[in-house]
Amino acid sequence: MITVLSGGTGGAKFVDGLHRVMPPQELTIIVNTGDDFEWWGMHISPDLDSITYVLSDLLSKDRGWGVEGDTFQCLEAMRRLGQPAWFQIGDKDLATHLLRTQLLQSGKTLSTATLEITRELRIEAAVLPMSDSRVETRVTTPEAEISFQDYFVKRRYQDRVISVRFVGAEEAKPASGVIEAILKADTVLFAPSNPITSIGPILAVPGIRDALKQTEARVAAISPIVGDAPVSGPAGALMAAQGLPVSIGGVAQAYEDLLDVLIVDAQDEVSAGSLRRSGLEVHCMNTIMKTLDDRDELARAVLSLVAEASTSQIVP
Repeated sequence: MITVLSGGTGGAKFVDGLHRVMPPQELTIIVNTGDDFEWWGMHISPDLDSITYVLSDLLSKDRGWGVEGDTFQCLEAMRRLGQPAWFQIGDKDLATHLLRTQLLQSGKTLSTATLEITRELRIEAAVLPMSDSRVETRVTTPEAEISFQDYFVKRRYQDRVISVRFVGAEEAKPASGVIEAILKADTVLFAPSNPITSIGPILAVPGIRDALKQTEARVAAISPIVGDAPVSGPAGALMAAQGLPVSIGGVAQAYEDLLDVLIVDAQDEVSAGSLRRSGLEVHCMNTIMKTLDDRDELARAVLSLVAEASTSQIVP
């Protein structure tokens, strides 16, 4: 079984490749919910939605978020009525948020609501929120502390970041199945997601980091940093704000007590050599997923790598 820790955009691309090249029943994705927030009275789970939509072949190929072929008539109607419209929810996308909110208001947990939604969409892989407890990623800028969605979407991550924290994480508990998915996995993979605000909230939930240390599975991460910049998004600024170098070395530091293997882009061969000398197992390959073929090839290469490593550990 393969267990993946993931955020939205980059993670969804990698998960897309995985679910096409391996039996989906053997795949579990633990998803960041630190980005969750309330919008128009609905519970929005952006990363859960991206993973759910990509697994059901609904994800917009052009935008990388939301539903393919969606329209935005409700959004425009709400704008005309003087309501906030900076977070773009499509008309088809509304159905997911309405159902999730209805299930939560009926007393069901986020993990149960996610299970019901994925079953209705005939998703065979297991999709687990990191926690049923509320955890909120907050970003401190020179002017104020703001929610991650304010920083990332409304303000287009233009503010200078001083620090990041995960409100509620200390009291949170892993959602049902999360610890088991880590302990029973053959391999645990950190998707090429933002180490600070996509993977960071997952690791901040008590019990998850300990499970990653205890598991007998190989733990590998795919770096979202190539050279001295992220493939996309604000990962570089967020890493720098947390005192990490914006490099594959910074990714290694973010996960240093957990990783067996770091997978980096072929462009980072020189830096990979330095990390290898420090004792970390580092492999170089093409990690930039511009096309569907790129996603599949990366997934196959990662699965082949971890399979070979598992075989080499077997004593005749």
